[in-house]
Amino acid sequence: MTLITLANVFKTYRHGSLEVPALVDFSLVIDSGEFTVLAGPSGSGKTTVLNLVGGLDRPTSGTVTVDNLDVGGAPAGILADYRLRRVGFIFQSYNLIPVLTAAENAEFTLMLQKVPRPERRRRVVALFHELGIAGLEERRPSDLSGGQQQRVAIARALAAFPGVVLADEPTANLDSHTAEELLDLMRDLNTRRGVTFLFSSHDDRVIGRARRVVRLEDGRLASDSAAHR
Repeated sequence: MTLITLANVFKTYRHGSLEVPALVDFSLVIDSGEFTVLAGPSGSGKTTVLNLVGGLDRPTSGTVTVDNLDVGGAPAGILADYRLRRVGFIFQSYNLIPVLTAAENAEFTLMLQKVPRPERRRRVVALFHELGIAGLEERRPSDLSGGQQQRVAIARALAAFPGVVLADEPTANLDSHTAEELLDLMRDLNTRRGVTFLFSSHDDRVIGRARRVVRLEDGRLASDSAAHR
C-alpha cells in the first residue's frame, strides 16, 4: 500500500539574493513497510526530502502526500498534529533532553499526546527491553553512551506507533560496531513490526542494510534500486 508520494517536487532556498535549488522535479513513491535509504553526498537533497515528508518544511512546488494527507499544503495546526501523532524522528545528534531521564525522554511524545502515565511507562519499559537497554530507564542522557542514547531516541520515535520513522544520518556519531548493531536492530523492527523506515545517509553501513536505495545527485533522482527488484 502506498504510504508516501512526492510528485514533481521542487524546493528552493533563498540565500540573500540567490535562489539555491535543493530538489529539482523530484518524484518518489514509498510503500508501507519499506526500509529505504536516501543515499548521496552532502548537499544532494536527502535531508530536504526528510524535512518535507516530516512536515518540517514545505515544497516550493509539487506535492508531498503521506497516508492521504497533503503534507505540503496542510494548515499549520494539522501539520503539528501530524508530526506529533503520525511520524517518528531519529536524529544524528539524538536530541534528548538533558534534565529528563531516559524513560522520560522516551515518553515525551506520549506525554504531549496526553497518554496516561501508566500506559506511557508500560510502552517504554517494553521498548527498552526490546531495544536492549532495560535497566537504564532512570539514567540521564549524560550517563549513557552514544549507542544507548540513540536507542532511547529510537524508543521515543516508536512509542507513539507512528506510520513512518524518519532517520537523518542516524549512525553519524557512532562507532562502527555500535552503528551496525543499531542498524540490525532497526531492520529487525522493520521485519517483525512492519515499521516503515526512511533514512538519509552516505554511510555504506546503512546503505548496505537497506532493502531499497534511492540515490540523489544535485537534488535530482539519480537511481532507484526498486526498479531492479
